Amino acid sequence: MAELILEHKSELLKANITDLESYNGDDISMRDRLKVDQDKIDGMVLSLKQLANEPDPLGVERFAFTHDNGIQVSNKTAPFGTILIIYESRPDVTIEAAGIAFKSGNKILLKGGKESVNSNLVLVNLWHKALDVHNCAKDWVTYLQFDRKQTQEFLENPTQKLDLIVPRGGERLIAFVKQYATCPVIISGRGNNFVYIDTEADLQMALDIIINAKTTKISACNALDKVLIAANLPRKQQFVQHLMAELKKSNVEIITDEAFSSLEGTSTIKDENIWYQEFLDYKIVFGQVPSLEDAITKINKYGGGHSAAIITANKDTANTFMQLVDTAAVYHNASTRFTDGGQFGLGGELAISTDKLHQRGPIGLQHLVTNKWYILGNGQIR
Repeated sequence: MAELILEHKSELLKANITDLESYNGDDISMRDRLKVDQDKIDGMVLSLKQLANEPDPLGVERFAFTHDNGIQVSNKTAPFGTILIIYESRPDVTIEAAGIAFKSGNKILLKGGKESVNSNLVLVNLWHKALDVHNCAKDWVTYLQFDRKQTQEFLENPTQKLDLIVPRGGERLIAFVKQYATCPVIISGRGNNFVYIDTEADLQMALDIIINAKTTKISACNALDKVLIAANLPRKQQFVQHLMAELKKSNVEIITDEAFSSLEGTSTIKDENIWYQEFLDYKIVFGQVPSLEDAITKINKYGGGHSAAIITANKDTANTFMQLVDTAAVYHNASTRFTDGGQFGLGGELAISTDKLHQRGPIGLQHLVTNKWYILGNGQIR
């Protein structure tokens, strides 16, 4: 598949141009996710090559026990069966999701958005060619070209057995799937990620991390949305003004709570619900907190359960933060932009789960499995 993508690169880029020209929305994050360029193609190929080199995740023994009566009991990994992923805009999901599903022994049904249909159909056609070369049935990877009504009908009354559904997109898509699904659903939820600047923070490090987390890819669910600053941070005013100046270079809109309302070039929070929002845009919120405990409480109340970071030189403070913040990924002195299957050494991801069952955070090859018990006897009865 990696080889076919490189061979048919021009065909994919041409189809993607058609998708981009047809997209008439003003959602800049959607357009960014939709676009396929050389960097995205390189990422697809790298992900597939990493997957090819990963060990087989099936049949891995997790537990073994010999009963007093001689029965041998073991638990091993096994495929789910058939997985449906419903996603918006991202043609690279057609690569990562199908690759991870196939290698973990699962059939996958891909339901992409209408905005990326031309790109996705090229990629699915390449999947079928790759499968055919190796005498594999094409139904390992199936593309569902459904509208919303057809998708609802399929969720309510699947025409084939479904074992797992993964929605990747906004809260409306997730709510839609949860409402109509008749099998388990893993939620790849919102980001709305926070960073807390502790009193013992290295301020240059804090600035670098915030700029990276906010501006390098605003369409990513691991991008930064909220900055909490300790009330007694040394040189607080100078730091905030320096941070603002750097953010303005990328045209980031800065919204503040009352503590920073006097700063020029910012707007003040008008609706407290903004703390719940994932922006996926050049927008950020600054807030002041009196203590570490208040920062943790605020993140646990408003955050999306995705990623949170603390910037501090104090390891004990960092450890308290990392133990008590309720997110899938917690960081000490690093950018939230690393919450990604590839960056975590998983060779890509099916999704980033903000659920706590059965896997939290990036769902990679190793996690797209369930388990089965094997019991070997020689006539034992109970």
